[in-house]
Parts: sequence; C-alpha cells; structure tokens
Amino acid sequence: MATIYRQVEELLKSMPGTVEEAPFGPDTRVFKVTGKMYALLSAEPESATVSLKVDPLEGEALRETWKAITPGYHLNKRHWITVLLDDTVPDALLADLIQDSYDLVVAGLTRAARASLPSS
Repeated sequence: MATIYRQVEELLKSMPGTVEEAPFGPDTRVFKVTGKMYALLSAEPESATVSLKVDPLEGEALRETWKAITPGYHLNKRHWITVLLDDTVPDALLADLIQDSYDLVVAGLTRAARASLPSS
C-alpha cells in the first residue's frame, strides 16, 4: 500500500496551484487549489485512503462497481468518494479520479482564479 500511497501523494502535489494543509489535524492531509479542497489523503500509508470530489452520477456508478470505493468519509456523500488504496482500483482509474476531482474544483472557480493558476 505504501507504493500506491506515494504515487497518489506525488500526483496530488503535481496539480497546478496545489497547496497542502492539515486543517483537520495531523491525521488528514488536505490538498487545495485556490483555497478549495479537492482531495483528502490519510496521513498513514499503512491504512491509506483518498477522498475525492466526483460528479454525483459517476460517484454512484463507481461505488456500485468497486468495493474499495465508498461514499466520502465525513463529507457530502453525493459529491465525494473515499477510495481505499489497497491496489484493487487500477492506477489509471485512480489517476483519472484525481484529475477529475481537481478539474471539478477548478471549473467552479472564478475566471480570475482560474487565470491565476500556473500552467501544468
């Protein structure tokens, strides 16, 4: 699990304009773009999860398809999913989910905030 954890961590950090914070304490790493949260990563690689923003219909389909994908833990369960990083969700799908979460948040930003983001 530690390998997939590191891959997710690096992908989250690579998103343009990403800032990492810990507003909920040391157990949860929060990744934001222009102050808006797009991912939460558990701090412990051994029991790793990542919570991501999703389109509600896509989230429903993902939860029905993948045992490792559940409603967002302590989040709006319609708009967030939590993925157990146990190597059962393909790396490519996980990367797409991270990109989609980031893109959903960026799409909701003002034009000025989007324009202020660095290029990837």
